[in-house]
Amino acid sequence: MTSTTDSGEARGASLARAWLLSIRPKTLLVAVGPVAVGTAVAISGESANFAAAAAALLGALLLQVGCNFANDVYDSEKGADNDDRLGPPRAVQLGLLSPSQMKQGMGVAFAMAAVVGVYLVGVAGWPIIAVGLVSILAAYAYTGGPYPLGYHGLGDVAVFLFFGVVAVVCTEFVQSLAFSARALGASVPVGMLATSVLVVNNLRDVDTDRAAGKRTLAVRIGAAGTRAEYALLVWLPFALLPAYIWLADRSAWVLLPGITLPLALRLVSSVRSGAVGAELNVLLGETARLSLFFSVLFAIGYAL
Repeated sequence: MTSTTDSGEARGASLARAWLLSIRPKTLLVAVGPVAVGTAVAISGESANFAAAAAALLGALLLQVGCNFANDVYDSEKGADNDDRLGPPRAVQLGLLSPSQMKQGMGVAFAMAAVVGVYLVGVAGWPIIAVGLVSILAAYAYTGGPYPLGYHGLGDVAVFLFFGVVAVVCTEFVQSLAFSARALGASVPVGMLATSVLVVNNLRDVDTDRAAGKRTLAVRIGAAGTRAEYALLVWLPFALLPAYIWLADRSAWVLLPGITLPLALRLVSSVRSGAVGAELNVLLGETARLSLFFSVLFAIGYAL
């Protein structure tokens, strides 16, 4: 007979697994690259502050977790996550966590991000308040609120802005205490590759999203257009690398991300060859890794 203690431990372990599932650890890779690149820009300007960089990374990860929780609950409530879902399992849709539990988790994640933001305000001043509030609102509004961005074809733009431009520029800002054109320029390839992760996700879900009334950009431009968008978002970052030698006065080390070109070539070939449905889950994880590897190597090359 199973003891009450054993039963409680099993429920606790099951609950912990459900929360871990909802955090979606693989997606957190996308939050690391922009902080690395923003820090590299600060290093190149001799203004690095590694405590502020660490806080920026923690804040970015918490925002990503909060966004993942929001996606889990609101996609389930809107019917985008159902029994026909091809992507990784979602906790609310499977009944592992209730909508109220997930919303509470989302609130905790955003509150923790706000606490990190208080520290960064002390370091870099009032602009961080505005950036923090807008970032939390965007993370929530991706699938929640009266006009969910992901449901109106604006998800790609939102990811490019917040996982590219905002993340890189603000990571450099909390260290140098100034906004710079160099950080803005460095954010472009990072944002493109972060967006490419979303594109694979939306390509996989194009049929179920269409049926649920979720008008992602993939639904609007179709599978063929989405595959072309993916190729463009993956190739352009590599094509832009030489420009940093002249426009940002960096050394040839900035070409270091070229090491990942074979992986990019294979991913683009796989996506364009017609991979569909659950096949794209593997490519999504590999695209997230490409985004991380490229960004970290870009950061190293930029700082040298």
